Amino acid sequence: MTARLFFLGAAAVMGLAAIANGMFMLGAPQSWYLTVPGVTMTGPFNQHFVRDLGLIYLLAGASFLAGVRNSGFRLVLWAVPTIWLSGHALFHVWEVAVGISGHSAMARDFPAVTLPAIVGSALAFWAMKTREATPEADALKV
Repeated sequence: MTARLFFLGAAAVMGLAAIANGMFMLGAPQSWYLTVPGVTMTGPFNQHFVRDLGLIYLLAGASFLAGVRNSGFRLVLWAVPTIWLSGHALFHVWEVAVGISGHSAMARDFPAVTLPAIVGSALAFWAMKTREATPEADALKV
């Protein structure tokens, strides 16, 4: 398997997973709240908040999938959702650091919070290193 196929495949998985999560959050917010480990420990159920985040996940997933197909805008399409994913992960670390959450939250949250930020960062870095010279990419240069 080439590096290109590996990274494009990882981006497709990220996109599909984010879209599935977003659809779950939008379609069954209370079930999502009760099903995802640790979520009930973050506060009372708030349908509006869960659905707001569901929209973010849909957009992030669409962005990762669009980057698979569009090499000219791949870097920005992968970097933007990764900025949100990284901020989300850092917020979880901060909650542990200040004592809002216990240390066990780091391991529990890793697969769904920290790992996507790491994978997104790797994707964005790869997209930056392999950026193709296209009119679209040239338009992004300042």
